Formats: sequence, C-alpha cells, structure tokens
Amino acid sequence: MPKAKGKTRRQKFGYNVNRKRLNRNARRKAAPRIECSHIRHAWDHAKSVRQNLAEMGLAMDPNKAVPLRKRKVKAMDIDVEERPKELVRKPYVLNDLEAEASLPEKKGNTLSRDLIDYVRYMVENHGEDYKAMARDEKNYYQDTPKQIRNKINVYKRFYPVEWQAFIDSLQKNKMEVEWSIRYISGEYCHG
Repeated sequence: MPKAKGKTRRQKFGYNVNRKRLNRNARRKAAPRIECSHIRHAWDHAKSVRQNLAEMGLAMDPNKAVPLRKRKVKAMDIDVEERPKELVRKPYVLNDLEAEASLPEKKGNTLSRDLIDYVRYMVENHGEDYKAMARDEKNYYQDTPKQIRNKINVYKRFYPVEWQAFIDSLQKNKMEVEWSIRYISGEYCHG
C-alpha cells in the first residue's frame, strides 16, 4: 500500500542537540559500567577484554583456565603440553579482590526501629508477664502472648549485647526504685 501524499518530511539538522553529550552517552551505552571498582580502575579501554583480564590475573573462560581431565584416556598416554603463562602486570587487582573476599560477611538483616521500641516498652512495663503484654494498649497488632515472646526472643538473638545492657539497666532502676521507696517509708531513717 503506497504512503499518503504529503506525509513524508525531509530530515532537518538538529542544531540544538549537544553532539558531544550524545556521542558520550552512546559510548557509555556501548561499553557497560563495570561494577567491581578494583577491576574498573585497572581497566584499559584500548585493550580487549581477554587482554585486560589476563593482565589482572583473571580468567576470561573458567573452562580453559582449569581444564578438566578426560577420564577415558590414561594419564600415561597424555603428553602434557604447557602453554606459556601470561604475564600478570596488575597483581594488585587480584590481591584486592582476595582481600575483599576474605572479609567476614556483614549482617544484612536487622530489626525495625518500631519492633525494638515495642519490645523494650513491653519488657520495661511488664517484665516477663506475656499475658499482661498481650492485654497492653500498645499491643496494636493484637499479638498473642506467644507471638510477643517470640518477638522478644528474636530481639535477644539479634542484639545480645544490647539486650544484656538493657536488662542490667532495668535491674539497676528497679533497685533504685525499691531503695527510694524504703527510704521514703522510713526503713533507712533510724537516726
């Protein structure tokens, strides 16, 4: 089917387009950003991927880097030909990657601030009386006593040091309150 008459327009040059930015963005899209900062800083854009990785001591193809032995052929019959190892010109990249991999894994999962405040409030006001906690007006989600106990146990497991400090501060406050009650009632005023 032919085009309708007068619908085709001549292409005009876009004077208001920044060509430098356009070309830079096209280059960025063509060469994706390397996520690993160690490799990104050592990367030479003039060289191929294989050459760059070989200089860093990394393998382009893991199957060729660590070849599998064939089980059918006996070990005596194979003439092991050694290829010349490629020179590692940037060993610091490999060292940095190994150092980063040997670091202990960070704990990614934490509890929400609301849950921490909820648990602290409940323990502060009710101690270990889970039934009283379930009846508390701040129990917005209407948790059962077992659910509240589980939330407290999760908090204990996630933050054992903070939990111990919190319990110690509660014991200290409790002792101070008992002492002040005794003092006011006159038990310590014999003199």
